[in-house]
Amino acid sequence: DGETARPHATGMNACVGKEYVPFPEALPLLGKVEVYLDKCIEWFRMALRHFAKTDLGRYFESGCLEDGDKRGLFIASGQAAQCALLVQLITWVVLVESGFKDVEGGNENGVHDAWQKQHELLLRLIVLTMTNLDKPTRQKVMCAITLDAHNRDVQQRLHKEKVVSKDAFQWQSMLKCYWLEDIDDASMQICDAKLPYGYEYLGNGPRLVVTPLTDRIYVTATQALNLCMGCAPAGPAGTGKTESTKDLANGVAKACYVINAAPEMDYLTLGNIYKGLSASGTWGCFDEFNRLIPEVLSVCTVQFKAVCDAIKAKQKRFLLQGDEINLDPGVGCFITMNPGYLGRSELPEGLKALFRPITVMVPDFQLIIENMFMGEGFLESKALGLKFATLYFLNKDLLSASKKYDWGMRAIKSVLVVAGTFKRGDPTMTEQAVLMRSLRDTNVAKIEGDDLKIFMGLLMDLFPGINPPRARDMDMEDLLVKVMEEDYGFTNDPDGYLLLKICQLIELLGIRHCVFLMGNPGSFKSSLWKILKNAKTRRGEKTTTVDFSPKAITTNELYGFVNMATREWKDGII
Repeated sequence: DGETARPHATGMNACVGKEYVPFPEALPLLGKVEVYLDKCIEWFRMALRHFAKTDLGRYFESGCLEDGDKRGLFIASGQAAQCALLVQLITWVVLVESGFKDVEGGNENGVHDAWQKQHELLLRLIVLTMTNLDKPTRQKVMCAITLDAHNRDVQQRLHKEKVVSKDAFQWQSMLKCYWLEDIDDASMQICDAKLPYGYEYLGNGPRLVVTPLTDRIYVTATQALNLCMGCAPAGPAGTGKTESTKDLANGVAKACYVINAAPEMDYLTLGNIYKGLSASGTWGCFDEFNRLIPEVLSVCTVQFKAVCDAIKAKQKRFLLQGDEINLDPGVGCFITMNPGYLGRSELPEGLKALFRPITVMVPDFQLIIENMFMGEGFLESKALGLKFATLYFLNKDLLSASKKYDWGMRAIKSVLVVAGTFKRGDPTMTEQAVLMRSLRDTNVAKIEGDDLKIFMGLLMDLFPGINPPRARDMDMEDLLVKVMEEDYGFTNDPDGYLLLKICQLIELLGIRHCVFLMGNPGSFKSSLWKILKNAKTRRGEKTTTVDFSPKAITTNELYGFVNMATREWKDGII
């Protein structure tokens, strides 16, 4: 045994996105597994703090505050994406507060000048996304653009509302980060809540577009944590309740576990989850909490109250369900609810009193779309965002209320990903044509009959005179025709209906994990995937399919379930 004979941990790979962060010094993996895994957590937090501190020094030394191009290179070359974004937030706070100081010093345009400087820095980043970047670097720059766009909008609002002091509520209500010299560490501040930066490793994943609604959610959520309470966002599906919670956790570098509350969960399961969250100081987000049965909810009140009381009393250890466990005061609990659906319970009054409610109704679609366009490198983001939001708003009103249509945030995201791919694939196309093509190609597959005429009419009105041809892979189409004729004895019809549907299926599989094939009997539903499977196998992409009748198996057999006697998870077919 001994230090020389045991392996050393030298760095960590991201599980979200692609990134490798080396440790400043190697960690010998000595002793029992639970001991050295605990040490690993301590080590990676130390590594992230080290890189955050060195990056902050590097930012000021290399003149990034004045030069947008140098700043772009700084973000792209950062060792850890989250450290570069943390430095970006700290330096933005420095920029805004220097504008306030200029006003105090007699320069009336101090806030306006800081806003214009931020706008210039953002434009240089958008230019950088148009260059040939690899995927991990593009992700970093896109996150920086998303946060920069919000920062610019905040400064615009400060200028418009003539805010000239850092004590004004418009500035205090923003999530800010300061590097405090006395403790030599980062501190997150919003209103009177102060949260230490958690240094949880977040990897290199996407960040949420922050809108004024998100800012208000952040204020309420952080105030709830400051008052040692939970937080309860409620509203319809697809309004960003869970995503806002996860992004706030990313902002303060906390681990956040999303748990789907199912009616099968009992009070013991919930108790175990609370124990784990309390001991590790992580956040838990219980999705659709009101799906739990009333009996479990009433016991949950007692369990969560024990956690809240222990945090208020600043205890190091406390009792929960007969077990004495460690308490990390950083623990947070969020519950999201969809009101008014079938199978939902009303929360007990005692439980409601432990959570601060937030109502999330309508996300700011246009602003979110505009910021996502910027992240994908589009220059006409404002005009395109307006057209996109208008089209989906009209679709919701004018098309039939079919359950298979989705004009919400998730559908918008998939179209934007396709638009970004088209733009990089064919830089000669105009941005209007790129958007028109991605909106048409991702939607026509699921719209039929009169709805299709209305949809195409709206599209032509929004993009007059623009009708780019569909992006086609001719080699794949030739292969599909060959498979049709040789394997199945079909004749490819001149209009190519079956070929078109298979191509649409390929496009949909590129942006969706799950696809429903709907239609009348004999309309090629089964043929679609069978022909595609054979074509992919012929092309060297071995494809395996398993088809089964959902009527022959129960939901538990399909998805898996928890055996309540042993508390073990049994996998389903999927």
